[in-house]
Amino acid sequence: MAGLLALSRAIDRLNMIVHKSVMWLVLVAILVSAGNAVMRKLFSMSSNAFLEAQWYLFSAVFLLAAAYALQKGEHVKIDLVYGRLSRRTQIWIEILGTLFFLFPFCFITVVLVWPVVADKLATGETSANAGGLAMWPVWMMIPAGFILLALQGLSELIKRFAFLAGAAPDPASHHEKPAH
Repeated sequence: MAGLLALSRAIDRLNMIVHKSVMWLVLVAILVSAGNAVMRKLFSMSSNAFLEAQWYLFSAVFLLAAAYALQKGEHVKIDLVYGRLSRRTQIWIEILGTLFFLFPFCFITVVLVWPVVADKLATGETSANAGGLAMWPVWMMIPAGFILLALQGLSELIKRFAFLAGAAPDPASHHEKPAH
């Protein structure tokens, strides 16, 4: 179990590093968006590259930070019944959800999108818009984001099995919000 928990910590660190890098893309996206708006309003000039860069940056934030959201327990949960169950039952629901929903979804997404990514990379396809950007970087974020999400799912799975085995604390204890 110690080796698996070390792997879990390594995955958590990886997604923390990605998060700390990606969070700056929000600022870059805001600056690009503001710059493009100022250029359009003051000088009646706009750039498709800037518009597409905004889309790329927001896509990167969403796709690459999803794993961090899972790590911190900030993903969407429907809590109508879940909150009334025992903690062990909640853990088992999270384990089954990871095994039967998260992992297959990540795997299918990566498998289905990879041929498109490879094609865009091989052909060097660019946007159909005048002055548009290359397509492969934004498409490459899709498998990257889902691989990071699957890895974080593995980390969360390890933490939950370790909790059930009595080898680790409750994985939710580090990110639960105080009740109001």
